[in-house]
Amino acid sequence: MIQSLIDWLDDLGPRLHTAFIEADRWKLYLQGLGTTLELTVVALVFGVLLGLIVAMVRTAHDQQRLGRKKNPLLGLLNALCHIYTTVIRGTPMLVQLYIWTFVILRAERNKVLVGFIGLGVNSGAYVAEIIRGGLMSVDMGQTEAGRSLGLNYFDTMRFIVIPQAFKNILPSLGNEFITLFKDTSLVQAIGGMEMLYYAFTLGGRTYDFMPPLIGIALLYLFVVIIFTWLQGRLERRLRQSDRR
Repeated sequence: MIQSLIDWLDDLGPRLHTAFIEADRWKLYLQGLGTTLELTVVALVFGVLLGLIVAMVRTAHDQQRLGRKKNPLLGLLNALCHIYTTVIRGTPMLVQLYIWTFVILRAERNKVLVGFIGLGVNSGAYVAEIIRGGLMSVDMGQTEAGRSLGLNYFDTMRFIVIPQAFKNILPSLGNEFITLFKDTSLVQAIGGMEMLYYAFTLGGRTYDFMPPLIGIALLYLFVVIIFTWLQGRLERRLRQSDRR
């Protein structure tokens, strides 16, 4: 048993050299990491913008006062938003990526762009529910106070409600970022050239998949640890500003 472990460790050095050092292959991993981070950031920004619009529509619909005539346009938009969040959250992301690739955008050759759209639309549905929960957690009196000062609905949301809701939804948004960062690996299934794509490519060249896969797993873990630390610092700073 011990001898087998020693032999495995002796063999590990050359395998790591072949997977990462030889022919400057480490540059491909960094290139894949850059694409992965780009996918995550762009998809999250798109998802937050889309989710914010959906959340504001659904919140405005839910907050319509009883006894007043309901806005039919708002009701239609709310129904469309509800269908969107239900369908996206109820189907696997990989299936959605395949639909974007082989059905909706089948003529698009840039698979990273398809990944941007697919991940962003998927993230938007989850972010919408996160933001909607944050908006609904702010007391209705805040909204009524803003309206009494002459602010319209969107200004009331922008200047009064959303800044207060942001502190409540920050942990959930951070978790969504981490989940989205890890889910970018699914883009490899449609031909997107991110970290997992390069790991499989290099593993096929060297006929040894263990070092590349373990290597990108450590890269994922490293980035998640850094982001979790940054998120914790931001949350502590926001809590300190509340005490002042």
